[in-house]
Amino acid sequence: QVQLVESGGGLVQAGGSLRLSCAASGSIFSINTMGWYRQAPGKQRELVAAITPVGRSNYADSVKGRFTISRDNAKNTVYLQMNSLKPEDTAVYYCNAGIIKRTTIFPQDYWGQGTQVTVSS
Repeated sequence: QVQLVESGGGLVQAGGSLRLSCAASGSIFSINTMGWYRQAPGKQRELVAAITPVGRSNYADSVKGRFTISRDNAKNTVYLQMNSLKPEDTAVYYCNAGIIKRTTIFPQDYWGQGTQVTVSS
């Protein structure tokens, strides 16, 4: 089985910083794009940032210049450094990865369990 385990969420004041981590484990052959999504109460889940295996990244306009996504391929881990946090960043943040298991050649989509980020004003 493959698992994505997130950590690093919490409560922070506006203007503060948090760093999220997401580690993939299990019978993994390779990992394609990894990303972070978020879902606020009453809203749809949205892409925050994504990164390819060679480090190409993409960001939602709302977080450009404040958030930085990175990954450590040796550790099968993706990070999201969040600076200058705003109350509107409050959401459950989910890790996502396209993973090819050792038993197949086709990538599958995997999700973490989510971690709460709350930014107080």
